[in-house]
Amino acid sequence: MAKENNSLTTEFILIGFTDHPVLKILLFLVFFAIYLITMVGNLGLVALISMEHRLHTPMYIFLGNLALMDSCCSCAIIPKMLENFFSEGKMISLYECMAQFYFLCLAETADCFLLAAMAYDRYVAICSPLQYHTMMSKKLCIQMTIGTFIASNLHSMIHVGLLLRLTFCRSNQIDHFFCDILPLYRLSCTDPYINELMIYIFSMPIQIFTIATVLFSYICILFTIFKMTSKEGRGKAFSTCASHFLSVSIFYICLLMYIRPFEEGDKDIPVAIFYTIVIPLLNPFIYSLRNKEVISGLKKCMKN
Repeated sequence: MAKENNSLTTEFILIGFTDHPVLKILLFLVFFAIYLITMVGNLGLVALISMEHRLHTPMYIFLGNLALMDSCCSCAIIPKMLENFFSEGKMISLYECMAQFYFLCLAETADCFLLAAMAYDRYVAICSPLQYHTMMSKKLCIQMTIGTFIASNLHSMIHVGLLLRLTFCRSNQIDHFFCDILPLYRLSCTDPYINELMIYIFSMPIQIFTIATVLFSYICILFTIFKMTSKEGRGKAFSTCASHFLSVSIFYICLLMYIRPFEEGDKDIPVAIFYTIVIPLLNPFIYSLRNKEVISGLKKCMKN
């Protein structure tokens, strides 16, 4: 179903996972369950943080926005993937493809900034507890959140704009389950050199800045914890950071695997599943199961 070389592609075919009838049904049920749990978990966390006044602190404001972006990531990818399990054509238009990539890029960029903001919040809370309300004021928290969404939107629009300059006149088959940027580069009959250069110019500084912020924050946190004489104080400090440290570790390990050199395409799908589907599923549980404030707020809301 490849297009002729002299015609431009305006629709793509998402190859997806398999054409085996039994496996398609099984995978549909698995991903449908993941989608429901992800949306209930993340949107439930957003609603809980909005309703519970005790959770109106910088850490939980960042967490609520992280959950919102995880929901956005899942909504951008999974519904179309579920549709394609039973669609004969598995078609997606060029503009649908661009929209899907835009929302994915928006969510993942925002996640980077929000995880860095949460790491800085924990750094201030543990290393400078007496100055916490001055250094992490509500005004600063709102400014950081707004800045995150502005930067993420601009970053996404730049890459979508650059994708629209490409022409696709080879195959129209995307060997993936969503419109990812690297499979699109492989289908382009326009040299994607400028696009790749812009990834290094715009995306790499974001990754370096956010990773450096997280590393600096946790190095300072560890030094502060090791200086503590009280075992109870150490335990409390570790428990304060444990959920975020686990979440940020999983996110950046997957991210570093995901942004391998451009020529490595055969192993994209397993990493992409974990990066775009599994992480949004795990985050609400990572932040909720051992968080006394979240559990207390949930119990209070259920009673009411």
